[in-house]
Amino acid sequence: MKTIALYSIKGGVGKTAAATNLAYLAAKDRYSTLLCDLDPQGSASYYFKIRPNKKLNSKKLMKGGDKLLNMIRATDYENLDLLPADISYRNLDLKLDKEDKSSGFLKSALKGVKNHYDYILIDSPPNITLLSENIFNSADVVIYPFIPTTLSKITFDKLLALLKEKSMKTEKIHSFFSMVDSRKKLHGQIIAEMNQSNLNFLKTMIPFRSDIEKMGIYCEPIVHTKPRSDSAISFENLWMEIKTILQ
Repeated sequence: MKTIALYSIKGGVGKTAAATNLAYLAAKDRYSTLLCDLDPQGSASYYFKIRPNKKLNSKKLMKGGDKLLNMIRATDYENLDLLPADISYRNLDLKLDKEDKSSGFLKSALKGVKNHYDYILIDSPPNITLLSENIFNSADVVIYPFIPTTLSKITFDKLLALLKEKSMKTEKIHSFFSMVDSRKKLHGQIIAEMNQSNLNFLKTMIPFRSDIEKMGIYCEPIVHTKPRSDSAISFENLWMEIKTILQ
């Protein structure tokens, strides 16, 4: 089992769109796949038209094992299951703060499902918290959507500095340029600058397209609704790169 976390400090960077499409593509490749929607906003759950069980809550999530398995729901797509989001996840950091070894709870919780799936993808909430530390510790690779702007660069540098301060493995972070607008000169400049750095930037860039935004209307991955679009092809290329990293 391999665990892939989609993470960003900032919201609105295309993180959930990437998580949704990558999970679909993993399942399409006939891998047994679980998408964990840990963002209390529940956008990934919304994309797959799944609501959490009324008994779902952060307390059961922390227990893992059979409790976690009972919370998982099948999607409309073969090989793809979803752990739905719940509004109670917003309190996870308060609960973790009271726990011993709080930075390892998620990795421990996921052990109960590791024999059931080839890939686990995590749609992370946009923040830097104890839950974020758990996600970093449990993931084999962290995929970071990066909109090519100056503020994104500043935020990313601060994240790397914080992770180094906490002695966490920054080399597991692999970024991709998200919501790229080729008409913007600044986007091109930032992309060139970051590609010259020694950081792990993937070759695939996800374009800024209205069809990706419309995923919220159709509640389906773009790689399913418009498989021949440049958006879908970009996500397919991104998935191929990530698979190569994990081999």
